[in-house]
Amino acid sequence: MLYFYHRLPEGDVSITNHAIDHPMGNVIDIFTRKPISELSNNNLIRISPELDGLEMLYSNNKNPNKLFSIKVLAWGLRANDEVVGLVPWLDSLIACDEINDPLNGKWEGYYDQTVDELFFAAPLHKVVELEAAADYYDYQFESAKDIIQEIPDTIGTHAVLSNDGFSSISLKEVISWRLLNNGTVQAMITNESEMIDTPVLPGDSCLYPADKDKDFHYFFQHHIANKLKSNDPEALAAISLLKDG
Repeated sequence: MLYFYHRLPEGDVSITNHAIDHPMGNVIDIFTRKPISELSNNNLIRISPELDGLEMLYSNNKNPNKLFSIKVLAWGLRANDEVVGLVPWLDSLIACDEINDPLNGKWEGYYDQTVDELFFAAPLHKVVELEAAADYYDYQFESAKDIIQEIPDTIGTHAVLSNDGFSSISLKEVISWRLLNNGTVQAMITNESEMIDTPVLPGDSCLYPADKDKDFHYFFQHHIANKLKSNDPEALAAISLLKDG
């Protein structure tokens, strides 16, 4: 399995009770190890793009003395009123403090390069924005697949597609992220055969969810995608490892 990391610049970083007759309170999800009743409160109900370049810091077991960074895509308000940073991670959008992979990637906090500050809770201005928006747009939706929001991708995320075991790959820019009523967030990419107007904007009819494409595998950060587009030898060598895997 292949993972691409962005090394930080050299230098130090400032660092309810459940009713007895309610059986779901005792049911544990085998993947998250959390009660099913708790997971239902983790559903996202509102998202807001990150526009100031804040990042997520993380570490892994293979590089114990290093910190890596990835730009935060958005902030999400959950049904339990918690606000979390969201990043494209492997093949899905995930809360920063829940990242996990075979190298045991571990969330280390949020980072603001402009003031060299490490912090561990969502910025207050984002919390206020999300709560106010959720109150204002308090619509009632009937279907789990109803669209609550669609926001633009602001960090250059690319979807990686391959139908031949990574002998060849196709890179598609993620145009937007669509929040559904069931809390799912879908990465929207372009079906070129249905494209009429340019530029393609969030909500355009030619967009479709990346995870509905049988050839979709991963999300790549923009700097990795650009290296592949320019035939960078190191990036191409890394892709060959996926093929061999």
